[in-house]
Amino acid sequence: MRLVDSHAHLQLGPFRDDVDEVIAAALAAGVERILVPGVDVATGEAALGLAARFPWLDVAVGFHPHVAKDVDAAARARIAALARDPVVVAIGETGLDFDRAWSPVADQLENLRWNLALSLEVGKPAVVHCRSKRGERDAQDALLEELAAAGFGGEAARRAFGGRPGAVLHSVSGPADYVGAALDLGCAVSVSGLAFRRGEEATAESVRLVPDDRLLVETDAPYLAPPGAPRRRNAPEWVAITAAWVAEQRGQDPTTCGDALVAAYGRVFRPGSAPSRM
Repeated sequence: MRLVDSHAHLQLGPFRDDVDEVIAAALAAGVERILVPGVDVATGEAALGLAARFPWLDVAVGFHPHVAKDVDAAARARIAALARDPVVVAIGETGLDFDRAWSPVADQLENLRWNLALSLEVGKPAVVHCRSKRGERDAQDALLEELAAAGFGGEAARRAFGGRPGAVLHSVSGPADYVGAALDLGCAVSVSGLAFRRGEEATAESVRLVPDDRLLVETDAPYLAPPGAPRRRNAPEWVAITAAWVAEQRGQDPTTCGDALVAAYGRVFRPGSAPSRM
């Protein structure tokens, strides 16, 4: 089964001592491309450094909602500059987190708006994190409002992205009607090991809603290990577990599903590139 990992933080500390071996294991497992997202300036720069060593890695740069309260004008200027690097294919990881709420909601909203505006400006899709407290959906509803207000799903997004998805629901979480509304706004949807956790049962329904050309899989490594992967540290090779689950939920042959996942990654992040086949 062909594989991609649309979200893996390979530049973070848990991979400091053996990232080369981790990437080799991903290749051996059939992973053809990996998107390495930053969460602030330092991790964005580190992701670009890693991609310079491994040209089949892609990069996203932006500000995570957890750091929203600490973002200043200089940091924004630096991310805006990095966003124009050809190796950078997306803006993020950004979004809203009303669960942990490490930054005040007002700061998170301001941060999200800035990242979405940058995404539209450079024509690179936004990778959005969205979490509410268990049993609630206030972050999901706020995200939909912000996407619509920014122009996603409208003419501004069509001009910026040329018909491809303008945003990716990273590690999707929330009810199926939320996912349906995001699809109406032109979003793509990425499934992680979070789908296997108690309280995330709606993801199985959501997976069946998403068109082939807007469905992605990811690890969110080193986090969110799926069943059967080491709990101490998730890694891109374990995206195979989630991809197999996605194929099962959609009633697809694994080979067909894998080909579609690779094609969707290319459409979202690498339009105009030759199909990947490592």
